[in-house]
Amino acid sequence: MKNSVYITKHGKLVRDENTVYFIEAGGEKRLLPVNKIEDIYAYGKVTLTSQVISYFAEKGIVVHFFNKYGFYQASLYPREKLVSGTVLVNQVAHYLDKEKRLLLAKKFVDGAAGNIVRNLKRWKCESSEIESLRDRIWAQQSIPQVMEIEGKIREKYYQAMDSLVPEEFKMLRRERQPPTNKMNALLSFGNMLVYSTVLSEIYNTQLNPTISYLHEPSERRFSLSLDIAEIFKPIIVDRIIMKLVRKNMLRDSDFRKELSSVLLSDSGKRKFLQEYDEKLRSTIMHRKLGKKVSMRRLIRIECYKLIKHVLGAEEYRPLIAWW
Repeated sequence: MKNSVYITKHGKLVRDENTVYFIEAGGEKRLLPVNKIEDIYAYGKVTLTSQVISYFAEKGIVVHFFNKYGFYQASLYPREKLVSGTVLVNQVAHYLDKEKRLLLAKKFVDGAAGNIVRNLKRWKCESSEIESLRDRIWAQQSIPQVMEIEGKIREKYYQAMDSLVPEEFKMLRRERQPPTNKMNALLSFGNMLVYSTVLSEIYNTQLNPTISYLHEPSERRFSLSLDIAEIFKPIIVDRIIMKLVRKNMLRDSDFRKELSSVLLSDSGKRKFLQEYDEKLRSTIMHRKLGKKVSMRRLIRIECYKLIKHVLGAEEYRPLIAWW
């Protein structure tokens, strides 16, 4: 099984024949086993030599870059090797057909809502309002209407989360860039991680990451990653956050204030990344496959399910956690 590599320090990646090293700004040298790397998440100022870029492209390793605030900036996305004209044509056709696009948009929001409800039941919270809103998804006639329902579901959900955490971790309202309190900082950091991981998994399928259905495609983002990430944010990011907060695993030193923003410090990032990596590696017994699969593998499977849908082989049903 290949692993993710998380770089939180400044330094450079260099290649020596078929070996890649990360050399920290202080001079410490770390060997990276390229054949065992799935993707790399760079949070420090990381320089890559042209030899490293070429080697990563050859090996199909995606590198995600984040700025000093932990916000996603860009990805080194190697030339796609798994291309399919048939998948691309049908993926575009489902975007251009209003009814087909709307159906997929509803399915992504329904999947996210189903996982939100599952979380609330795990946490022994009331979920009837959200379940009622979820039922209304299917009656909506446009993407903006679907997204409006999604917004209301998230609002109710975050209110429920606030009722479960100490005062210092209450969100009050969702803020993204910049987050102004601890809970918003955790959510923003985690959501960007999931977006990046989904992008890595899309790279390993025939899907085009720029053609999406719930979120509007644009020139500067991989919007299909946003669509699929909606399903996984509740069962990956939100569960990690609640574990960190409710088990008192975070300290004041794990956050830092910068102007009007509250951000994760280096220690906070390391704690979150450790939990995130463990979550992606964790396994469950897959009901349909009859074997244990990792959380990360579930994201790849979700991509395959979407491919089958656009090809007309099997209707897409979003993953809703049963665990």
